[in-house]
Amino acid sequence: MHQTIARVAPVEPRAPTIAGFSVASWSFALRIWLATLLALYASFWLELEVPSTAAISVAILALPTRGQGLDKASFRLVATAVGVAASIAIAGIFSQTGGLLLAVYGVWIGLCVFAAAMFDGNRAYAAALCCITVALIAIQQIDSPQLVFPTGVARGAAIAVGVLALALVNDTLAAPDYHPILTGRLEFLHQQVADYVERVLRGERIAAMTTAAVLRDIAAVRPELTGLATESSSGLARHAAASTVLVDLADAVSLARSYETLSAADPAIVNGSGKDSAAVCRTWITESLRRNGVDISNSLDALRTGTYPARHWQAPLYRSGSIAVESGVRAALQFTLVAALFVIAGWPSTEISISLVAVIIGLGATSPDPRMFTLIAVVATPIACVVSGILRYFVFNGVSDFLLLAIGLAPVVIGLALLISLPNGLLSALGRLTLVFTLAILAPANPQSYDPQIYVLTCFFAFLSAVLVFAAQTLISPSNSDRRLRLLLREARRELHTMDVDQSSSLTTAEAIFRDATRIGQIVAAKGVSASDDRRIQEAMRYFDEAATLQRSRAELQRLPSGALIQPVNDALSALASRNGRAIVEAALTLREAAAQQRIAASSAYAALVLSGVTFAFEQPASIATEAR
Repeated sequence: MHQTIARVAPVEPRAPTIAGFSVASWSFALRIWLATLLALYASFWLELEVPSTAAISVAILALPTRGQGLDKASFRLVATAVGVAASIAIAGIFSQTGGLLLAVYGVWIGLCVFAAAMFDGNRAYAAALCCITVALIAIQQIDSPQLVFPTGVARGAAIAVGVLALALVNDTLAAPDYHPILTGRLEFLHQQVADYVERVLRGERIAAMTTAAVLRDIAAVRPELTGLATESSSGLARHAAASTVLVDLADAVSLARSYETLSAADPAIVNGSGKDSAAVCRTWITESLRRNGVDISNSLDALRTGTYPARHWQAPLYRSGSIAVESGVRAALQFTLVAALFVIAGWPSTEISISLVAVIIGLGATSPDPRMFTLIAVVATPIACVVSGILRYFVFNGVSDFLLLAIGLAPVVIGLALLISLPNGLLSALGRLTLVFTLAILAPANPQSYDPQIYVLTCFFAFLSAVLVFAAQTLISPSNSDRRLRLLLREARRELHTMDVDQSSSLTTAEAIFRDATRIGQIVAAKGVSASDDRRIQEAMRYFDEAATLQRSRAELQRLPSGALIQPVNDALSALASRNGRAIVEAALTLREAAAQQRIAASSAYAALVLSGVTFAFEQPASIATEAR
């Protein structure tokens, strides 16, 4: 793990480009255009009620690799079924309750946003889609509850057509698999972590922010693992191998942090458990890092070959209940506020506007910054209105011909798909939203509607809905970075204090460390730019170190044979519970002497205890201690 690694990556030949976009981007855009046409053609042939929903599904599932698209499609189908069931239930129970019905919709939206905040990746998208489905089915039929069921069936059928069309095009045109891309990312992270470990073993002091950024990069890969499972018959094996690599990488960073803390600790504290204690701890850490490096290499080989790793770790996610509850409550209040304004105004097509409000709030729940997402929606909506108007009244101009539709959509779909393929997150999100809104406003049908009044009202209320959601989010703003930081740090402190009491977790030591690493990633994502935020990062890393050493110490103590060492083991557990560094070091010495008398090998438990003692005895800067209080 700590072998010399070149820090300069080899320069790869630049991929050929066409008009500034790579060949892979053009291939992706072409596949999306063909899948959109296939979805529309099949919907027209089947005479579906809402053929545009099939095309919109293709735009939403527009992802560069086959595995990612299939994974998101599976979650989309499941979430649609849940949303249809919820729509039927809500409409059936509350259809005659007047204003209470909107309040129930607000509660449902809040619950969905809460669930989205408790997950990541496509699971969060599925939770948000449950809210969106209710918006597009039940809310749009708020005055006609008897139409909820047929509308839900029609939407489900159109989504299935879109999913099948995209899957067929991706398979026919050999869309790239995702596992080679993910393998490359994990190999790069492996090199990055190995370089980090090498620097620590050389005696360099690494800033807490640098370590936190490494953990963030590791945790950021987790949401992408689900795309492996649906990619091929070996997808589950590759998913297991990739998750094991991530957990071992986080474990390696944690071990390196322990080595760094040991090097900077007070020698009097370290030597309190024996003159050779520092050497024993260093030997244990380096041997653990060596085994860790071998395990990572083996898991990467399993990922490449599509076989199960010798040892499978889960990659759990840290879920902040406090942040999720606040997000859900804010979303419910924002929806209720905007919906009340539309009801009071008494404008026509109010139900469509209210449903669009729920859609924007639901989609924003999957974004790190809901207000920024809504702002992008505010920008994308007029662009989509202009593009759809040009197509409707200048390109098609009263003609209902599928060939003309295919030709007219080509520059729009291909151009926006190229924008989606860009690595810039803002431009990619703008391209996706513009494509989705364009297809929604254009609403391709057979025959095509050319009523200018419907077009103007649709554009007006779509833009107004986005603006009002942005205004509501300004009035009832999402949690700011400072608030999220304080909540995450408070939860980390509480978990550290109750770790000895709560033994219900089924996670292994490495899995628990990875879970804490995902929280570090969330803290880094919420970090602002002030000096106090840097101190909070240091505080968060200290909690991470302390929790990791406690977990390792308890795990090593549990491996010791019961009976002869029961009293020194209990004393060590009591010392760990006290969080007193010197007491833990003394308990380690007592355990070592008792094990030597009984001729029991306990060097691993001894080293883990000494490292825990050193970690808790390490002097904490006053600024951080004050911040913690």
